[in-house]
Amino acid sequence: MDTTTLAALALICSLKPSPAESSTQLLADQVLDALAEHGVTGSSIRLADLNVKFGVEADMGDGDEWPSVRERILAADILVVSTPTWMGHMSSIAQQVLERLDAELSLTDDRELPEVYDKVAVVAVVGNEDGAHAITADLYQGLNDVGFTIPAQGGTYWNGEAMHTVDYKDLDAVPKEVASATAGLAASATHLARLLKANRYPAP
Repeated sequence: MDTTTLAALALICSLKPSPAESSTQLLADQVLDALAEHGVTGSSIRLADLNVKFGVEADMGDGDEWPSVRERILAADILVVSTPTWMGHMSSIAQQVLERLDAELSLTDDRELPEVYDKVAVVAVVGNEDGAHAITADLYQGLNDVGFTIPAQGGTYWNGEAMHTVDYKDLDAVPKEVASATAGLAASATHLARLLKANRYPAP
């Protein structure tokens, strides 16, 4: 097995700041645990704990904490974006992540490519309502637009029963379908990340 050192960063897009329990954090932690089985070191940021300003620049100034988040994104090989489902859509914080990542299109490296071009992105979605597939598709598109590469089956999700109030964090055990999707995501993401780390995309 290729043992190239990899790092993953999970952006937790829950609307709940710490230390509130969060299904979004829980699923992201499970993704990081699955990645760890492939030799990936992981960490996470709950964005609701930070002062991330609205905008589409890498640094919006005046106390904006996105620049420190961006530094950690650039230091990672795999980005995990984990979001809850609200009214069938990703959280406003997840949307804000895409908006702030828009700046990457103009922040290029020696190849004149975005600095995130050789990085992998995966998605985790939770909610007690439908919407996970649409949210995953939207995140895939936005992340790919700025340069991230999406691996095969690079998403995992859980939808609770419609019109009920059970959250993912309330389950007694991880559903086998979710565990299987998370394991597959981790295997594909690490395989792709190692390939990209060894063989960068060529200049256009």
